Amino acid sequence: MMDFPLTLPAIFRHAERVFPRREIVTRRSDKSLHRYTFADWAARTRRLAGALRQLGVAPGDRVATLGWNHHQHLEAYFGVSMTGAVLHTLNLRLHPDELAFIVNDADDRVVLVDETLLPLWEKIAPHTRVRHVVIVGATAGVPGFMNYETLLSGAEPFRDERDLDERAAAAMCYTTGTTGKPKGVLYSHRSLVLHTFAVCMPSGMGLSEADAVLPVVPMFHANAWGLPYAAVMMGAKLVMPGPHLDAASLVDLFVRERVTFTAGVPTIWMGILQLLDANPGAYDLSALRAMFVGGAAVPQALIESFEKRHGLKIVHAWGMTETTPLGTVSHLPFDLAGAPDEAKFQLRAKQGRPVAFVEIRARNENGLVPADGQTMGELEVRGPWIASGYYNRDDFGDRFTDDGWFRTGDIVTIDERSFVTIQDRAKDLIKSGGEWISSIALESALMGHPAVAEAAVIPIASAKWSERPLAAVVLKPGASASADDLRAFLAPHFPKFWLPDAFEFVDAIPRTSAGKFQKMALRERFKNYQVN
Repeated sequence: MMDFPLTLPAIFRHAERVFPRREIVTRRSDKSLHRYTFADWAARTRRLAGALRQLGVAPGDRVATLGWNHHQHLEAYFGVSMTGAVLHTLNLRLHPDELAFIVNDADDRVVLVDETLLPLWEKIAPHTRVRHVVIVGATAGVPGFMNYETLLSGAEPFRDERDLDERAAAAMCYTTGTTGKPKGVLYSHRSLVLHTFAVCMPSGMGLSEADAVLPVVPMFHANAWGLPYAAVMMGAKLVMPGPHLDAASLVDLFVRERVTFTAGVPTIWMGILQLLDANPGAYDLSALRAMFVGGAAVPQALIESFEKRHGLKIVHAWGMTETTPLGTVSHLPFDLAGAPDEAKFQLRAKQGRPVAFVEIRARNENGLVPADGQTMGELEVRGPWIASGYYNRDDFGDRFTDDGWFRTGDIVTIDERSFVTIQDRAKDLIKSGGEWISSIALESALMGHPAVAEAAVIPIASAKWSERPLAAVVLKPGASASADDLRAFLAPHFPKFWLPDAFEFVDAIPRTSAGKFQKMALRERFKNYQVN
């Protein structure tokens, strides 16, 4: 067999030659739509690669992006890597000080910045060593900066077809944990290509040329879950929402562009469900075959509400920055097609089974846990697109086992069908009287109450039990419920010692840059709260 390298340029060349007439649609900042074909995109991508070479970008150099989901960002996804450089997507929701640290730690040489994000960049720039700043989306020149369109128009298309080393770095993202400095994860060409195959498989996300894909998940968040690479490889239409991630704008694009596939974090779908519930029958979403959800646990009630009230299917998945990110997907097993609806919904609310080439196990203080669906342990994973270390860091050896598995920090159960259920992050697990309580299970159940919009559960101090659960609850507009109501709602589903000792009704739950509940902020807010 030929030793053919698995690289992103091979995906690019395939799309360029086979799917030139497929379309890429972007909603601009002013809400107008930009349309062009894969052929147009490929020509501009080659010009971007040529322009980067003219700027002195060499193989291995880092080129950063600070931008929303749009066609120019897709050009960077392939144009940067085509030259042998490394694409570094910056999370625009981070604090400027944190972004400056990340830019310097990665040693970014060039950064592509959306014109609308120039005020953010100007807070970062004085603290960085970036050589060239290119403004994307500007209709006219911005004094002191290079213009993206001018740069492309003056560049020769990149035609260097020499094969890259498939094990060389192609892209990088930084984790955004709640403690310590962000950690960089380098993705090789090989890992991204293999991950792309997994995404496209039916047991993954099942993409094909017939799809119109709208990634709500930002392109700066874990490679937009691999969807830009997968859509390009399969020749699927791509619909980019730009900065407009409100429910009305997204649903408008779903309808207008006949979107078949979309993906994002649970908070996005909570907003869309509220819009659809408030306007029954107002939107034709018949083309939408699947909405993938990850980044946080999805309440079973949300899955049921979309399907029963609107005929829309949510598919649960799990992954991390360190897993590129796809790890597990919750597709219904073939032999359970005829199971009762309640059993199906319960299974689909789990994080799912590992995709091919991702291997899983869980461990607690007693060793590897049995696959009984009951015993909790920390999830460990390995596979060809799982990180084996962090960029420029040697102080996180405890995240990797001696025999080569990555310790995720997620506390899970694994059942006999290999379905993973995340019970908590290790740092969020509530340990009461020596027993573990899953905050995620309590949150998911609470969000099934008809009066509850959102809920987050955290540990509070207890003189007797060490820790007890407190539930921070956001009620739906116009709805009401008491602590006793919510405790009674939970009681039939959990052991008595799991039930929260306290309920606090709040206006909103703080979120991380990825849209997850920021429990650290809640723990700080209620740090002096104590029960018996």
